[in-house]
Amino acid sequence: MSPAPADGAELAARLSQRDLSAAPAVLNLVESRTADARAETAKLLSASAPAALGGEAPGHVVGVTGPPGVGKSSLLSRLVAAWRVRERSVAVLAVDPSSRTSGGSLLGDRARIEVDPRDGEVFIRSTAAAGRLGGLAPATRAAAGALALAFDVVVIETVGVGQSETEVADVADTVAVVVQPGSGDVLQFLKAGIMEVPDVLVVTKADLGRVATRAVSDLRAALRALGTGDTAVLSVSSAAPPSGIDELVEALDAHRAGLDLPARRLRARRMHALGDFEAEHGQRGLRGLGGRRAAERWLADRDPGLDVPALVRALEENARSAD
Repeated sequence: MSPAPADGAELAARLSQRDLSAAPAVLNLVESRTADARAETAKLLSASAPAALGGEAPGHVVGVTGPPGVGKSSLLSRLVAAWRVRERSVAVLAVDPSSRTSGGSLLGDRARIEVDPRDGEVFIRSTAAAGRLGGLAPATRAAAGALALAFDVVVIETVGVGQSETEVADVADTVAVVVQPGSGDVLQFLKAGIMEVPDVLVVTKADLGRVATRAVSDLRAALRALGTGDTAVLSVSSAAPPSGIDELVEALDAHRAGLDLPARRLRARRMHALGDFEAEHGQRGLRGLGGRRAAERWLADRDPGLDVPALVRALEENARSAD
């Protein structure tokens, strides 16, 4: 007999009191697919919603995505160190696209992202992908929203393939897309048609000199052509001595400061609900709603005060009425 899941409302209360030690229990709860755990996760999400809190969770949810091998983990090691110098607590959710369970790569992720293991204000955990390369599982969305109650910064690190770019943009307040110069990443990125996704573009390996400078110029030209020339493009180096890291922190902060956070979070909750509905009911369920775009339009007309579990219930009722 499996042990009873943690109490979702109690976990939300601990997070609201900035009890960072609640983080492992939160991940264990949202990753469990038992009926009891799902019920407690719904309580956690309801207690974490603006209607219950009297406002949005204070943490900054940052999405970091980019092709495999681009240097995201090295960059995150530097970013985490820079945030800790600023006395900000940091949670990192590293999406593992290789398996449906998250435990297998936990030690690997901790090894790749260099942190002081004695630092109680840094939390790193692998989360499983949603059964498709680059996707986000409902657990990742739930964890990010809940941990933003307690941590100053919550990072979702994804592999930049498949659905990850668009899905992380539906979850994060600020999305940083990382590319590497001189390896074809920039060209592939330009061809991919996702220039609308990043809030900040990061070119790694600034120590390469001219090739990195050229990559920055190419990306800025592409952004201007699309009418999004105000998107920050930065060149950084994670190699010792690092460069551009403080400027990147400032760019992420500047984006958050200029953001209509309630509107962005409202869309994130609606996309979270749609993701949960799809995970439960599949493509057949989406077709019952008239397709994804029809479902998004329908959600846009719902009460903005509805939390994720209430939105999922509304979607299910709508699907039943359409049968």
